[in-house]
Amino acid sequence: MADPESDPFLPYLAAYRRQVPDWQHRAAEAQERRTIGEATETDPRLLYVNLLKRSLTGLTQAELMTATPRPQDGTVNVAPLSGELRERREYGADWPVEGQTMIGLDRLENIQRCIESVLDDEVPGDLIETGVWRGGATIFMRGVLKAYGVEDRTVWVADSFAGLPTPDPSLGIDDDDWFHKVDFLAVSLGQVRANFARYGLLDDQVRFLEGYFSDTLPTLRGHRWSVLRLDGDQYRSTMDALECLYSGLSPGGYAIIDDYGAVDACRQAVDEFRRKNLIDEPLEWIDWSGVYWRRRLPVD
Repeated sequence: MADPESDPFLPYLAAYRRQVPDWQHRAAEAQERRTIGEATETDPRLLYVNLLKRSLTGLTQAELMTATPRPQDGTVNVAPLSGELRERREYGADWPVEGQTMIGLDRLENIQRCIESVLDDEVPGDLIETGVWRGGATIFMRGVLKAYGVEDRTVWVADSFAGLPTPDPSLGIDDDDWFHKVDFLAVSLGQVRANFARYGLLDDQVRFLEGYFSDTLPTLRGHRWSVLRLDGDQYRSTMDALECLYSGLSPGGYAIIDDYGAVDACRQAVDEFRRKNLIDEPLEWIDWSGVYWRRRLPVD
């Protein structure tokens, strides 16, 4: 993992641009889609969903502040995010001081489209995110279900609520990981619950699962899912989520991986799991960091 002292995101953005030659076209297309959609939308449900995206990312604020981590000691430096750098917030390439999510607009839009797809196709199952930080992506999941009047699906919010675990040295994979040192990434269960409540979305359709994934996710084996969103950063956290949850993903459901383009250990876990389980559904890029695939629907 690159030293993030000067800019933690530049190496990942550069890697994405090497891997995805049409990245400029994709970015321009996404920006145009957002701009036109927000300007012309009249459906109250989608107006609410679009506003929720901007509020959760902090983009409704006049002034944005960003936190840059110092991996040596786990502290962060806080500075304004202004001018052209404000675009960083839109595509999820900074750590917001305000706002409830750092995943940006494209990855939020991906969540929305996946939920709309499983609703349209009546794909059964709940929704889960493993690794939630301040809860923004799961708040958004619950908001989309609320907008569409869905009352028979639950959003699961799985996290240690105490930061990332220290990597297992026996694996020799997360050796360069420093995220576990950063207190900024540790958000308590009480704070995440309060964030849901601020948006009026803390209700019986939200379930919290507290603890490290190796302890908690095995209890969900056999549960039926329509959308899996994995944001565990590390190899073990990603593999634990895939091994415990993927077998319960309904045909037609979606597996979303937040850190595939940003964390080598996460990518290794995903690639290994897909090979081992003969998963050949196409892996689609969302943006510079996130990818997803749709579990194949049965052939009639």
